[in-house]
Amino acid sequence: MSSRFGNAGRLGRYVVEKGVPIRSITRAIAAIKAINQRNSLSMMEISKAIEVPYPTACRIVQTLIYEGLIEQEPTRKRYRPTAMALTLSHGFQQDDRLVEVARPHILELTRKVGWPVSIAIRVGRNMMLRDSTHANTSLTFEHYYPGFTLPILDSASGKLSMAFAGDEDREMILKWMRVAQEIDLDYLNVAEASLDIDLIREQGYAVQGRNHFNLTPGKTSSIAVPIFRRGIFEAAMTLVFFVAAMKLNEALADYLDELKATAAAISADLSAFDHNEAEQ
Repeated sequence: MSSRFGNAGRLGRYVVEKGVPIRSITRAIAAIKAINQRNSLSMMEISKAIEVPYPTACRIVQTLIYEGLIEQEPTRKRYRPTAMALTLSHGFQQDDRLVEVARPHILELTRKVGWPVSIAIRVGRNMMLRDSTHANTSLTFEHYYPGFTLPILDSASGKLSMAFAGDEDREMILKWMRVAQEIDLDYLNVAEASLDIDLIREQGYAVQGRNHFNLTPGKTSSIAVPIFRRGIFEAAMTLVFFVAAMKLNEALADYLDELKATAAAISADLSAFDHNEAEQ
């Protein structure tokens, strides 16, 4: 790095001007996220999860222990989050209106069609689940809970979010992805080229055949439709179904109208919620 950028001062200016993430920080954050999602991990599991050599994982873990964000379990060599990790969210007020408004609608939709439905928002260059009905149906391989993340270009919800994002936001997301160490640029170029923003906007939905970045890779497909808040894209509502049960075009024929109607009802309720609150 020093040979490429000359010195730390020049590198610092490059980071600020170009939006390039600092590699050591992104790795540490990735380690915290991996440990938090799985409750506890061994050093080898951390190394594999964040795709770094074992010695590098050891240094990251020791740093996080020093900062009090993780700790080693008393009886085994596994690492878990500490209460200190909660301080990272201090001052953040989670907007629960979306979940509050959407929950009865997605429960009713799952009751009608059988398949699980989720609500996801964009966080950085990933999509994060805010709510889902996976626990409310038997037609699922796994239960997905709030906080589970999906890559933005490899999920129906992510493609939808990209299509309805502003041009500057979309370019910034792609810029982050281009400089991310763990993303193959050739793959990114293909994924970006296949993202038909105009078509997604025109049709009002996005699809992902065979989801590869979930807990059961290749076994499910998804259809996502937009939820709006005062005319602005707020979240993606996604229906997930078994690949073995039906083809994507069959699922679109059977469920797209119902999905759009449910998303429209959630959008209307969100706007009404905001209007009523403004009048109080």
